[in-house]
Amino acid sequence: MAEHSSDLRFPQWQPQYQSALMELSHSKLLERVTEAEYAIYRRLQLLTNTANCHPELLAIEDALASLRLLKREQVDFLEHA
Repeated sequence: MAEHSSDLRFPQWQPQYQSALMELSHSKLLERVTEAEYAIYRRLQLLTNTANCHPELLAIEDALASLRLLKREQVDFLEHA
């Protein structure tokens, strides 16, 4: 069961990230990943001058790594389809 936005630790970008992770349609996956990356990068711009944001930065680092993997799998899938 998906978490509600209010239950998320970082609601500014986690809903988009979770949508990308849960997207089953290969035709929509890249769009979801792009939306998640955009939300994360917007959040990173806001965090540049914020103190005590280390836990969120670590979560963002992990999320971006997962999104890169999803994109790589999407490209591999399309090349072998």
